Amino acid sequence: QVLLYEAGGGSVPAGTSLTLSCAASLDNFSRYAVGWFRQAPGKEREFLAAISGSNRDTYHADSVKGRFAISRDNAQATMYLLMSSLRPEDTATYYCAAARGSRYYTLPSEYQYWGQGTQVIVSS
Repeated sequence: QVLLYEAGGGSVPAGTSLTLSCAASLDNFSRYAVGWFRQAPGKEREFLAAISGSNRDTYHADSVKGRFAISRDNAQATMYLLMSSLRPEDTATYYCAAARGSRYYTLPSEYQYWGQGTQVIVSS
């Protein structure tokens, strides 16, 4: 049963922006912290950003701070990742994830639900 549905990936030139979305079919969505990760071929899954269920607390990895921004709409049970000033090294499969709990989480093992992944390709 797929509970997280991602959209918005694609192939874009460097320097442009792209917004990923992830719709959740989870009851009481506001009770879940959510996060975004990415995985490039041959590399480990990398944490990007997370946001608490209350929408009060966010955390962004240093590698994307200032370029990526996580947000959520609890009424729509949807999370977003706004990515700007994209670079070729941002090319990867991007995953959304949800974790039961009130704060934000940064480790993949802390998340119980995962999206199927959406590919982002940034050309130079």
